[in-house]
Amino acid sequence: MGAHRTHMKILSLNVGVPREVPVHGGSIVTGIFKQPVEGRVTLRRLNLDGDRQADLTVHGGPYKAVYAYPHEHYKYWKKALPGRALPLGVFGENFTTEGMLETEVFIGDKYSVGTAEVTVTQPRQPCYKLNVRFDDDLMVKRFLTSGRSGFYLSVTQPGEVAVGDEIKLVSRDPHGISIAEFNRIFTAKSLTPDDLALIQKMIQIPALPQDWKDYYREGLARIG
Repeated sequence: MGAHRTHMKILSLNVGVPREVPVHGGSIVTGIFKQPVEGRVTLRRLNLDGDRQADLTVHGGPYKAVYAYPHEHYKYWKKALPGRALPLGVFGENFTTEGMLETEVFIGDKYSVGTAEVTVTQPRQPCYKLNVRFDDDLMVKRFLTSGRSGFYLSVTQPGEVAVGDEIKLVSRDPHGISIAEFNRIFTAKSLTPDDLALIQKMIQIPALPQDWKDYYREGLARIG
């Protein structure tokens, strides 16, 4: 699809530092507020220089070093959330990308970007902080059902990246399971035999984080 016509690239490079936000009478610390930055930024194993995740139990770590979100989805959200300002980086993404939709990005894809190399690990499962960021208690649900999840990247080769850098596919995992397919399986109300076969393939993907493998293995064991 579009990936061949449009170059894949970083349209905006966003970093954030945790800030305290008031919530229902208390407050939480979140790193979801990101700001676009210019110039070259060091991409390390755990995150971008200057970027911090607040809750490292669910965010960050090697499998979630970078969160990428397709710029193409902003149009959808502008319609879905009328009257709301949607600055780049509003979804908490580090890379606002161009030319990389969930249907065209596969778990285990390796990409080069700037002098770094990254690997696609998983889609994003939204947490309640998305509701906080959008001041909308339904946002997590909207996000999940939209299928517009974006995806996480691990850093297989640290390096430097900048806005405008081209993202080039280096290799694709042979199991060939797209982020969109993963999302479909995760949100499916019931699973067909084909879906179960797909899950068997999914848990073989080296790049897929262990907690997902365990989640699906347990699911299969229950069905089996």
